Order: sequence, then structure tokens, then C-alpha cells
Amino acid sequence: MLVDQAAKVLNLSSEMKEKLGTPNRILAFEVPVKMDDGTEKKFAGWRVQHNNALGPYKGGIRFHQDSNLDEVKALASLMTWKTSLMGIPYGGAKGAVAVDPRSLSSRELEYLSRGYVRAVADFIGPDKDIPAPDVGTNGQIMEWMTDEYSKIMGSPMPAAFTGKPIEKGGSQGREEATGFGGYVVLREFLNRRPLAGDIKDITVAIQGFGNVGQNIAVFLSQHGMKIIAVSDSKGGMCEPDGIEIPQLIDTKEKTGMIDRNKCYPLSSRANLCHDCTNASLLTLQTDILIPAALENQITDENAGEVKAKVILEMANGPVTPEADAILIPKGVTIIPDILANGGGVVGSYFEWIQSKANDYWEKEKVLAAIEEKMVNAFRAVAEAKETHHISWREAVYARALDRVAQAMK
Repeated sequence: MLVDQAAKVLNLSSEMKEKLGTPNRILAFEVPVKMDDGTEKKFAGWRVQHNNALGPYKGGIRFHQDSNLDEVKALASLMTWKTSLMGIPYGGAKGAVAVDPRSLSSRELEYLSRGYVRAVADFIGPDKDIPAPDVGTNGQIMEWMTDEYSKIMGSPMPAAFTGKPIEKGGSQGREEATGFGGYVVLREFLNRRPLAGDIKDITVAIQGFGNVGQNIAVFLSQHGMKIIAVSDSKGGMCEPDGIEIPQLIDTKEKTGMIDRNKCYPLSSRANLCHDCTNASLLTLQTDILIPAALENQITDENAGEVKAKVILEMANGPVTPEADAILIPKGVTIIPDILANGGGVVGSYFEWIQSKANDYWEKEKVLAAIEEKMVNAFRAVAEAKETHHISWREAVYARALDRVAQAMK
């Protein structure tokens, strides 16, 4: 629907719209794995290469039991728009295996990872298609995949994958990249449309406190904003005077959960806090709401109760179209996911550059380069929004589609 709306704004022909919506290549296969009990089990796998008009395909590989081809096709197209929007020379792709990685031993997981690479090796590479981690995959899996691809090619190929461990050719700043990019986008937005009062009075609630949620909390709190609530799948806490983010991160690392009593043991601050859940956090009185967990969190069922002035989508698709239709007339600004969380793929781009040159940068240089890309992307979207008199979500897709369409022409 968003692609159709953007195509209409840009006056694209029906032929071009059809081309933009059709993947260039779909790979479907099975990955056989010799299990620890001696049996062989086959897992369904996919790699969808959506569009490479702007450069090599780029997109993660996810290991999840509910993955399917339709999901992978949708995510591949999303990567096309995200890389275009970020102004980096990539197209869009995505891969997946239908498996619960937690059900596999380390040996089985390595066998599966290497088997996936063997299935797609002819179609990937540093100048063809550069995979990265996604849901259910991580730096260790990327290391296995890079090693397997290098064996197939007969020489080291560190630029074939991104998201690798730093000691194995990964990039400084890659872990912080998504959260940092979200901070930069929010900062640029507030510079353009400041909220009332001092920056230290701006309140923020963050749903999801994994890598992305923790890093954006750190950057926002370091720059003066007040994080009043955080939550994850196991619980959450709300403190009107502002949460001590470093202390909370330390507590979660030690205990595995958000717990106000463990965060502030024997302290009067614990009495100022109260518990909250992923659901209740979404309707708190706050200036900025950051869904950084899962998709479809704000729907037509709870959108009417949202009190935030700004929603920064750090998760993919956390606000449904039906919720958009309720929130936007209320005056809520929604900064869309492919802009807000684009720092991750920008960080991957700079890892790719470093791996190709075998020249690795300090974290400060990486973050400065990410910041420049994020600022440029935000300003291009803001210009498209003002030019076409459309919403932020329509503007990000109009900007993204326009670059791909021009390249295809």
C-alpha cells in the first residue's frame, strides 16, 4: 500500500510500479543437517534478491521457526527502500531458514549456517549480495558463514558478510549503529520541530530493551533527555524522575531482567518506581515513545490511548496502518522505521568498506560517518515531505522509490 501511494506521488508508470514490486531472483532450497543423534534433518531456506539497481544486494539472514517465503519477499523489498533512503550503494535482499536456533546444539547450528552458504554461494559475494545478521543470527554465525564462503572461493573473503565479530573483521561501532542512528534522526527532527520546554524536560519511553533499546537509551540520556520507562518481554519499570540507564543496563546484564528492586536495592528510588509491561508502556504520558521490540505493537485497538507526541519506530513495523489513521489526525508524529532504524545497514556499509580495503577505523570515525548519512537521509525526507505535502511515512517511501526508479530508468 505504501509503495502504491509513493508511486502515485511520483507519477510512476504502472510498468515501473510493477517492476519495483517484483523480486529479481527467488532462491528456495533445503539445508540438510546431520543432527547430534545421527539422523539427518532438512530445513527450508530462502534468499530473495529484490532489486540491485543501486548496487549489490544487501540484507540479513534470519533463523526463525515461523519464517516463510512471503515474509522474506516483504523484508527483501523493505531493504531495497531502506538502502535507497540511506543513500548507500546497495540494493535489497533477505534470507531465512525456518528453524528455531535455540533448539539446535552449537555444532548443529554451525552445520546449518555453513550449509546455507553452500546453497547460495553462486549468488552472493562482496560485489553481488552481502548478507548480515538478523533475527536468530549473530556475529558467530556470520563468522562461520564467512569462513565457509572463503573456503568455497579459495581465498579469504571478509567483505562477503557484515555483522562479523570485531576480531574477525567486523567494525567498531557496529553494535551501537542502529541505536545511534535513531538518536541522530530524533535529534534532527527536534531541531526542526522542537517540543516545548528544555531538552532536559523531554520524556522518553522505550519498549524493548535489547541491543537497540539499550543503545538509544544511552545516547538520549547522555544528551539530556529523561528516560522515564523501559520494558521488555519479562517486565519493565517506570520512574517519573528518570531512570539511571547505565545502572539499569548493568542490572539487566547481571540478572537477565528489568527489575526496579534489583536496580535500586535498599534505595528510596525503588519506591519512586513502579512496574510496567510492554503493553502498558505504550499508553504512558510521555513526549516520545520508542517501540524497539516487535512489529504490530500499536494497532487500532490501542492507538486511541497513546499519549506520546512523537513515535520513533526503532522496530520494524511497530505501528500498523490502521493505527496510523488514528494517530496522525490526533497530531502524533510518526518517524518511520526505514528512516529511524537505518543506522544498522549504514553501519554494515562501512564495515563492508573496511573489509574490502582491509583498513579498520576507530569507533569515533565510524559513528561520525553514520551520523553524516543519517543527517542527509533525514533532510532528504523532510524536503520530500514539504515538497509533496505528505506524511513522514509517505515521504520516506517517495524518496526511496524515486532513487531506485531513476536508477532503473
